[in-house]
Amino acid sequence: MFLNYIKNYFLLNFLKNNIHNTNVNKEISTIQTIGLLIDESYFSEKEALIAEIIANGIFKNNIKIIVYTDKWKKNETYSYPTFGIKHLNWNIQITEPTVREFIKEKFDLLISYYDVEKAFLKKVTNHSSAQFKVGFSSVDKKLNHLMINTNVENHTVFVHE
Repeated sequence: MFLNYIKNYFLLNFLKNNIHNTNVNKEISTIQTIGLLIDESYFSEKEALIAEIIANGIFKNNIKIIVYTDKWKKNETYSYPTFGIKHLNWNIQITEPTVREFIKEKFDLLISYYDVEKAFLKKVTNHSSAQFKVGFSSVDKKLNHLMINTNVENHTVFVHE
């Protein structure tokens, strides 16, 4: 547990020095592919959020979901690819192949669905190859192109914005 705090400290220092402002890419005309980054610690209604996105005209197979969790439970199966601080090595590199693929994938839209700043989530958002990034206004303003001022529980408001 203590080692995770040290790892998180190194990650925060890395982000402080390497986070960059996002530039708006003007080539996006319609959104077809969505990357959804969810913090499971504060939001458990993943299916309702996905249903809301699908109701707005996005096909389910065009949505790629990855979930962050603070607590790992042994012998539990997760319904979506899940990662945590244990998937970060001491060189601040991501060891989980699923997360690395998610970062490299060029989504039309990345939805950073977390309103509590966590260093690992900020790293994934910052390094994502998505063309347009959306998140909550309570998170670092340099990470996203569009910030929505609501809380995590109001997923319908977030999706409609």
